[in-house]
Amino acid sequence: MAAAGAYVLGCEGPVLSARERAFFRDADPWGFILFARNIEDPAQLRRLTADLRDSLSRDAPVMIDQEGGRVQRLRPPHWRRWDDARDQITRAGPARAARSMYLRHRLMAHEMRAVGIDTNCAPVADLAGDQTHPFLDYRCYGSQVARVVAIARAVAEGCLDGGVLPVMKHLPGHGRGNADTHLNLPVVGADAETLRQTDFAPFRALADLPMGMSAHVIFAAYDPVSPATQSAAVIDAIRQEIGFHGLLLSDDLSMEALSGDIAHRATCAVAAGCDIALHCNGKLDEMQAVAAALGPMTAAAADRAAAALSRRHLPDPIDIGALEAELEALLSGPEHV
Repeated sequence: MAAAGAYVLGCEGPVLSARERAFFRDADPWGFILFARNIEDPAQLRRLTADLRDSLSRDAPVMIDQEGGRVQRLRPPHWRRWDDARDQITRAGPARAARSMYLRHRLMAHEMRAVGIDTNCAPVADLAGDQTHPFLDYRCYGSQVARVVAIARAVAEGCLDGGVLPVMKHLPGHGRGNADTHLNLPVVGADAETLRQTDFAPFRALADLPMGMSAHVIFAAYDPVSPATQSAAVIDAIRQEIGFHGLLLSDDLSMEALSGDIAHRATCAVAAGCDIALHCNGKLDEMQAVAAALGPMTAAAADRAAAALSRRHLPDPIDIGALEAELEALLSGPEHV
């Protein structure tokens, strides 16, 4: 059986069009990603995720960015409202932060699985610091390696226990990025040893997680020209120095941190060592260009993809009411330090 395409794709709206269905059948993307434009209500979303998988005749992963707060695709009135990660962690306090974030993501996973979503682009393992751009800072779990690792591990376990694959981001570390990669390309000037001891360290501790997402950030100590997503030197550091051997996705190819046309962006990412190019905006002509440029995954990428999917399972049974009550108690009771 041929490997799936080396790309994850979106779709334009809340209903899969006949043109999109035919394209997906032929292009065979490894999976799909959804955004607010694709979401109206639970019944509609269940139909869409089923139709996406049906277009491929297989149980393809369907992912979403559901960090909570300002990065939350499933929103009220049909789904729970969540604070930004930084706000919840502050509210819970040091002793309760990891457990509260586990519960948060276990409840999110329950909501996701109910509408056919089985992959979440979380945890955010980036280390916050003085240079962290505001677009990322409120999403970070802290500025100390041990604290970030504990919370990110809890987030990943909450996802996995709920039958949802976590995608940790943004390898090898976005915290020193001083620009919003949706608009500009950040350059990090820290030396390699400093990066190994700080920004890279959370990802090294979490290297056993099944999936990760690259950063559109230049790390000048490794490659002064290309962002991590498109740098063989940085991706080699992700594999060798950090020790991450899971499935590596690029961040969104449409972000303006990258240059060149969409086919060039995708080709550079996979040539550098990303297993999967992530294309998010749902524009059919761009998706066609990505598929034509890349074709199927490499054998090594297909093996990593299979290993990631082997960790996807039915959710562990839980008492939702009990988890909600525990989370409320953690966030409203006296802080334990």
